[in-house]
Amino acid sequence: MYNFPIGVMLDCFKLDTKTAIEKAAKLGAKGLQMYATNGEYSPENLTGSKRKELLDMVKSNGLVFSALCGDLGQGFGNKDINPMLIEKSKRIMELAKELETDVITTHIGVIPEDKNHERYKIMQEACYSLSRFADSLDGHFAIETGPEIAVTLKDFLDSLHSKGVAVNLDPANFVMVTGDDPVKAVYTLKDYIVHTHAKDGRRLIKKDPEVVYGIKQEDPSAATFQSDFLFAEAQLPFIELPLGEGDVDFAGYLKALDEIGYKGFLTIEREVGENPEEDIKNAVIYLNRMKGL
Repeated sequence: MYNFPIGVMLDCFKLDTKTAIEKAAKLGAKGLQMYATNGEYSPENLTGSKRKELLDMVKSNGLVFSALCGDLGQGFGNKDINPMLIEKSKRIMELAKELETDVITTHIGVIPEDKNHERYKIMQEACYSLSRFADSLDGHFAIETGPEIAVTLKDFLDSLHSKGVAVNLDPANFVMVTGDDPVKAVYTLKDYIVHTHAKDGRRLIKKDPEVVYGIKQEDPSAATFQSDFLFAEAQLPFIELPLGEGDVDFAGYLKALDEIGYKGFLTIEREVGENPEEDIKNAVIYLNRMKGL
Protein backbone atom coordinates (compact mmCIF):
# COMPACT_ATOMS: atom_id res chain seq x y z
CA MET A 1 0.00 0.00 0.00
CA TYR A 2 2.69 2.48 1.04
CA ASN A 3 6.16 2.70 -0.44
CA PHE A 4 8.17 4.38 2.32
CA PRO A 5 11.68 2.90 2.63
CA ILE A 6 12.62 1.70 6.11
CA GLY A 7 15.71 3.00 7.85
CA VAL A 8 17.39 2.11 11.13
CA MET A 9 19.19 4.26 13.69
CA LEU A 10 22.56 2.51 13.62
CA ASP A 11 23.53 3.41 17.18
CA CYS A 12 20.45 1.62 18.55
CA PHE A 13 22.04 -1.77 17.83
CA LYS A 14 24.76 -0.99 20.40
CA LEU A 15 27.26 -2.90 18.26
CA ASP A 16 30.39 -1.98 16.33
CA THR A 17 29.66 -0.13 13.11
CA LYS A 18 30.46 -2.93 10.64
CA THR A 19 28.34 -5.47 12.51
CA ALA A 20 25.47 -3.02 12.95
CA ILE A 21 25.45 -2.18 9.23
CA GLU A 22 25.37 -5.88 8.35
CA LYS A 23 22.56 -6.50 10.84
CA ALA A 24 20.51 -3.64 9.39
CA ALA A 25 20.90 -5.01 5.87
CA LYS A 26 19.97 -8.52 7.01
CA LEU A 27 16.77 -7.19 8.61
CA GLY A 28 15.74 -5.65 5.31
CA ALA A 29 16.41 -1.99 6.03
CA LYS A 30 17.22 0.29 3.10
CA GLY A 31 18.80 3.18 5.00
CA LEU A 32 20.78 4.14 8.07
CA GLN A 33 20.96 7.11 10.37
CA MET A 34 23.94 7.55 12.67
CA TYR A 35 25.25 10.08 15.19
CA ALA A 36 27.94 12.41 13.87
CA THR A 37 28.44 14.67 16.87
CA ASN A 38 31.46 13.22 18.65
CA GLY A 39 33.85 10.29 18.60
CA GLU A 40 35.17 8.68 15.44
CA TYR A 41 32.26 9.82 13.26
CA SER A 42 32.35 13.50 14.15
CA PRO A 43 33.39 15.82 11.29
CA GLU A 44 36.74 16.55 12.89
CA ASN A 45 37.62 12.87 13.26
CA LEU A 46 36.03 11.32 10.17
CA THR A 47 38.38 12.94 7.68
CA GLY A 48 39.95 12.23 4.31
CA SER A 49 39.64 8.67 3.06
CA LYS A 50 37.77 7.59 6.21
CA ARG A 51 34.61 9.20 4.84
CA LYS A 52 34.79 7.25 1.59
CA GLU A 53 35.57 4.03 3.47
CA LEU A 54 32.47 4.44 5.64
CA LEU A 55 30.27 5.25 2.65
CA ASP A 56 31.65 2.27 0.73
CA MET A 57 30.88 -0.01 3.70
CA VAL A 58 27.29 1.21 3.75
CA LYS A 59 26.83 0.92 -0.02
CA SER A 60 28.41 -2.53 -0.19
CA ASN A 61 25.59 -3.72 2.07
CA GLY A 62 22.97 -2.25 -0.25
CA LEU A 63 22.20 0.68 2.05
CA VAL A 64 22.27 4.47 2.00
CA PHE A 65 22.32 7.10 4.71
CA SER A 66 18.80 8.37 5.36
CA ALA A 67 20.22 11.12 7.58
CA LEU A 68 22.90 11.94 10.11
CA CYS A 69 22.04 12.86 13.68
CA GLY A 70 23.58 16.21 14.55
CA ASP A 71 22.04 16.65 17.99
CA LEU A 72 24.65 18.45 20.10
CA GLY A 73 22.53 18.11 23.22
CA GLN A 74 22.30 21.79 24.11
CA GLY A 75 19.70 23.30 21.81
CA PHE A 76 20.06 26.83 20.45
CA GLY A 77 18.59 28.89 23.26
CA ASN A 78 21.86 30.28 24.62
CA LYS A 79 23.27 33.13 22.53
CA ASP A 80 26.69 32.82 24.17
CA ILE A 81 27.34 29.30 22.94
CA ASN A 82 25.31 29.42 19.73
CA PRO A 83 28.23 30.53 17.51
CA MET A 84 30.15 27.39 18.45
CA LEU A 85 27.10 25.15 18.03
CA ILE A 86 26.23 26.70 14.67
CA GLU A 87 29.73 26.15 13.31
CA LYS A 88 29.74 22.52 14.48
CA SER A 89 26.33 22.00 12.89
CA LYS A 90 27.60 23.40 9.60
CA ARG A 91 30.48 20.93 9.61
CA ILE A 92 28.03 18.07 10.22
CA MET A 93 25.93 19.26 7.28
CA GLU A 94 29.02 19.22 5.08
CA LEU A 95 29.84 15.70 6.28
CA ALA A 96 26.28 14.60 5.51
CA LYS A 97 26.61 15.75 1.91
CA GLU A 98 29.86 13.79 1.52
CA LEU A 99 28.04 10.73 2.85
CA GLU A 100 25.35 11.38 0.21
CA THR A 101 22.48 12.44 2.41
CA ASP A 102 20.82 15.85 2.45
CA VAL A 103 19.51 15.61 6.02
CA ILE A 104 20.86 16.06 9.50
CA THR A 105 18.44 15.89 12.42
CA THR A 106 18.59 17.58 15.80
CA HIS A 107 16.68 18.99 18.74
CA ILE A 108 16.93 22.77 18.96
CA GLY A 109 15.37 23.17 22.41
CA VAL A 110 11.80 24.17 23.29
CA ILE A 111 10.35 26.92 21.10
CA PRO A 112 8.35 29.30 23.33
CA GLU A 113 4.73 29.89 22.37
CA ASP A 114 5.27 33.60 23.03
CA LYS A 115 7.07 35.03 20.00
CA ASN A 116 8.26 37.95 22.12
CA HIS A 117 10.13 35.65 24.47
CA GLU A 118 13.87 36.35 24.43
CA ARG A 119 14.70 32.68 23.78
CA TYR A 120 12.38 32.63 20.74
CA LYS A 121 14.42 35.35 19.09
CA ILE A 122 17.73 33.71 20.00
CA MET A 123 16.62 30.39 18.50
CA GLN A 124 15.20 32.16 15.47
CA GLU A 125 18.51 33.90 14.74
CA ALA A 126 20.47 30.65 15.07
CA CYS A 127 18.09 28.75 12.80
CA TYR A 128 18.06 31.59 10.27
CA SER A 129 21.84 31.25 9.95
CA LEU A 130 21.60 27.46 9.67
CA SER A 131 18.78 27.66 7.14
CA ARG A 132 20.82 29.83 4.79
CA PHE A 133 23.82 27.53 5.06
CA ALA A 134 21.63 24.48 4.43
CA ASP A 135 20.11 26.22 1.41
CA SER A 136 23.60 26.83 0.04
CA LEU A 137 24.30 23.08 0.22
CA ASP A 138 20.83 22.06 -0.99
CA GLY A 139 20.51 20.27 2.34
CA HIS A 140 18.23 20.22 5.36
CA PHE A 141 18.81 20.92 9.04
CA ALA A 142 15.79 19.00 10.33
CA ILE A 143 14.27 19.87 13.71
CA GLU A 144 13.02 16.81 15.59
CA THR A 145 9.44 17.18 16.77
CA GLY A 146 8.27 16.82 20.33
CA PRO A 147 9.28 19.76 22.55
CA GLU A 148 6.43 21.95 21.28
CA ILE A 149 3.12 21.39 19.53
CA ALA A 150 3.08 21.27 15.73
CA VAL A 151 1.40 24.65 15.25
CA THR A 152 4.09 26.41 17.28
CA LEU A 153 6.83 24.70 15.28
CA LYS A 154 5.19 25.57 11.96
CA ASP A 155 4.88 29.26 12.89
CA PHE A 156 8.57 29.25 13.83
CA LEU A 157 9.58 27.62 10.54
CA ASP A 158 7.40 29.96 8.52
CA SER A 159 9.27 32.90 10.04
CA LEU A 160 12.54 31.67 8.52
CA HIS A 161 11.30 31.79 4.90
CA SER A 162 13.43 28.78 3.98
CA LYS A 163 13.21 25.03 3.60
CA GLY A 164 16.82 24.66 4.72
CA VAL A 165 15.61 24.24 8.29
CA ALA A 166 12.97 21.53 8.04
CA VAL A 167 11.36 18.76 10.12
CA ASN A 168 12.29 15.30 11.29
CA LEU A 169 8.88 14.10 12.44
CA ASP A 170 9.01 11.78 15.44
CA PRO A 171 5.42 10.75 16.22
CA ALA A 172 6.26 9.26 19.61
CA ASN A 173 7.74 12.50 20.88
CA PHE A 174 4.45 14.28 20.27
CA VAL A 175 2.56 11.56 22.13
CA MET A 176 5.06 11.32 25.00
CA VAL A 177 5.84 14.99 25.67
CA THR A 178 3.22 17.47 24.47
CA GLY A 179 0.25 15.17 23.94
CA ASP A 180 -0.17 16.60 20.45
CA ASP A 181 -1.69 14.37 17.77
CA PRO A 182 1.08 13.17 15.40
CA VAL A 183 -1.42 12.44 12.62
CA LYS A 184 -2.69 16.01 12.62
CA ALA A 185 0.92 17.17 12.94
CA VAL A 186 1.76 15.55 9.60
CA TYR A 187 -0.78 17.79 7.86
CA THR A 188 0.29 20.87 9.83
CA LEU A 189 3.99 20.38 9.01
CA LYS A 190 3.57 18.87 5.54
CA ASP A 191 5.63 21.53 3.76
CA TYR A 192 8.67 20.87 5.94
CA ILE A 193 8.89 17.10 6.60
CA VAL A 194 12.08 15.62 5.10
CA HIS A 195 12.69 12.66 7.43
CA THR A 196 10.73 10.69 10.02
CA HIS A 197 11.41 8.44 12.97
CA ALA A 198 9.39 5.29 13.55
CA LYS A 199 9.05 5.21 17.32
CA ASP A 200 6.22 4.52 19.75
CA GLY A 201 5.50 5.45 23.34
CA ARG A 202 3.05 6.63 25.95
CA ARG A 203 2.73 9.69 28.13
CA LEU A 204 2.65 8.80 31.83
CA ILE A 205 2.60 12.23 33.43
CA LYS A 206 1.54 15.58 32.03
CA LYS A 207 4.68 17.62 32.51
CA ASP A 208 5.89 20.96 31.14
CA PRO A 209 8.14 20.23 28.10
CA GLU A 210 10.62 22.80 29.42
CA VAL A 211 11.00 20.61 32.50
CA VAL A 212 11.25 17.43 30.42
CA TYR A 213 14.04 18.94 28.32
CA GLY A 214 15.87 20.44 31.30
CA ILE A 215 15.30 24.12 30.53
CA LYS A 216 13.72 24.85 33.88
CA GLN A 217 13.12 23.14 37.23
CA GLU A 218 9.88 21.35 38.01
CA ASP A 219 7.17 22.76 40.22
CA PRO A 220 6.40 19.73 42.48
CA SER A 221 2.68 20.54 42.41
CA ALA A 222 2.46 20.72 38.61
CA ALA A 223 2.64 17.06 37.53
CA THR A 224 -0.59 15.09 37.12
CA PHE A 225 -0.83 11.37 36.49
CA GLN A 226 -2.34 10.37 33.16
CA SER A 227 -1.79 6.61 33.21
CA ASP A 228 -2.66 3.38 34.98
CA PHE A 229 0.98 2.28 35.00
CA LEU A 230 2.49 1.27 38.30
CA PHE A 231 3.46 4.16 40.53
CA ALA A 232 7.18 3.39 40.24
CA GLU A 233 7.01 3.61 36.44
CA ALA A 234 4.88 6.73 36.55
CA GLN A 235 7.72 8.72 38.09
CA LEU A 236 8.94 9.09 34.52
CA PRO A 237 7.02 11.54 32.32
CA PHE A 238 6.80 9.00 29.49
CA ILE A 239 7.80 5.54 28.40
CA GLU A 240 9.11 4.47 25.01
CA LEU A 241 7.54 1.22 23.79
CA PRO A 242 8.00 -1.17 20.85
CA LEU A 243 6.14 -0.18 17.71
CA GLY A 244 2.47 -0.97 17.97
CA GLU A 245 2.47 -1.13 21.78
CA GLY A 246 2.23 2.61 22.47
CA ASP A 247 -0.27 5.34 21.67
CA VAL A 248 0.90 6.35 18.20
CA ASP A 249 -1.80 5.70 15.61
CA PHE A 250 0.52 4.23 12.99
CA ALA A 251 -2.28 3.41 10.56
CA GLY A 252 -3.39 7.04 10.58
CA TYR A 253 0.21 8.29 10.65
CA LEU A 254 1.28 6.37 7.53
CA LYS A 255 -1.93 7.31 5.73
CA ALA A 256 -1.28 10.99 6.49
CA LEU A 257 2.32 10.77 5.24
CA ASP A 258 1.09 9.17 2.04
CA GLU A 259 -1.61 11.80 1.55
CA ILE A 260 0.85 14.70 1.82
CA GLY A 261 3.13 13.04 -0.74
CA TYR A 262 5.99 12.17 1.60
CA LYS A 263 8.48 9.84 -0.10
CA GLY A 264 11.24 9.63 2.50
CA PHE A 265 12.36 7.19 5.15
CA LEU A 266 10.66 5.73 8.19
CA THR A 267 13.75 5.38 10.35
CA ILE A 268 13.38 3.07 13.33
CA GLU A 269 14.69 4.54 16.58
CA ARG A 270 14.72 2.27 19.64
CA GLU A 271 16.52 4.04 22.47
CA VAL A 272 15.69 1.61 25.29
CA GLY A 273 15.10 -2.11 25.80
CA GLU A 274 17.26 -5.10 26.68
CA ASN A 275 17.27 -6.66 23.21
CA PRO A 276 17.47 -3.82 20.67
CA GLU A 277 18.17 -6.11 17.70
CA GLU A 278 15.01 -8.10 18.36
CA ASP A 279 13.00 -4.90 18.85
CA ILE A 280 14.34 -3.46 15.59
CA LYS A 281 13.57 -6.71 13.76
CA ASN A 282 10.00 -6.67 15.10
CA ALA A 283 9.69 -3.00 14.15
CA VAL A 284 10.67 -3.78 10.55
CA ILE A 285 8.07 -6.58 10.45
CA TYR A 286 5.45 -4.28 11.97
CA LEU A 287 6.09 -1.44 9.52
CA ASN A 288 6.04 -3.78 6.54
CA ARG A 289 2.71 -5.13 7.71
CA MET A 290 1.35 -1.61 8.18
CA LYS A 291 2.61 -0.67 4.72
CA GLY A 292 0.67 -3.59 3.27
CA LEU A 293 3.73 -5.60 2.22
